Amino acid sequence: MTLWLVLILASLWAGAQNALAGGGSFITLPALMVTGMDARAANITSTIALFPAQLVTGAAGRREVESPSGVSFMTLFVISLIGGALGGLILLATPSSFFAVLVPWLVLFATAVFAWGSFLRKPSPPGTVAIPPRTEMAIQFAIAIYGGYFGGGIGFLMMASLTMAGLAVRNAAASKNVLAGVMNASAVAIFVFSHEIYWKQVLVTAVASSVGGYTGAKMLSVVNEKVLRLFIVIVGIALTIGLFWKG
Repeated sequence: MTLWLVLILASLWAGAQNALAGGGSFITLPALMVTGMDARAANITSTIALFPAQLVTGAAGRREVESPSGVSFMTLFVISLIGGALGGLILLATPSSFFAVLVPWLVLFATAVFAWGSFLRKPSPPGTVAIPPRTEMAIQFAIAIYGGYFGGGIGFLMMASLTMAGLAVRNAAASKNVLAGVMNASAVAIFVFSHEIYWKQVLVTAVASSVGGYTGAKMLSVVNEKVLRLFIVIVGIALTIGLFWKG
């Protein structure tokens, strides 16, 4: 019962964190591993469990969705769908033992990307195009593969590429939310056939994270986002150290 309570609280926290600043998978991944899963099974289960909240987030901001000049949004949609599926297939083909060794490096990378996007990256002025259309498509495909495989940090990777391709921050954020849901949708469609899914944990995490996400959305006007982002980075660093230590 204690482990289930930990999972519920962690999922509530992750849902609120995703709504406020992102990085919720940093919380669900170790919480699911504590319930007895290996790293790969926890990553698969977390991806499926957090997917419903992504759909809600993407739908809520759909009116702000735009695409960079020279690239249609449907093109980015298809690229994300294919890349996410490819990343999911690569994950299922990755031995659990190898993924357990790889996951601390993935968390470290995701934490570094999150820290860079939160505190170091300087947004490009709206309308400034630093990435040509074909390069943007290639970058989106690479991000989609990574997203289907692991997912941590994809939001800031897309924010960086979309703003450098000329989108305003608000439009880039809305487009990023939809594209993240798309790439995870294709990965989820593949993962549901995996025997490594822990459906009880999926249900608990999905419900709790949805409640947390709704609560987080209501808290947007009162929570200090910079403090929250700093806390997420600290959690990521602690998780990275713990995973390396365990390994």
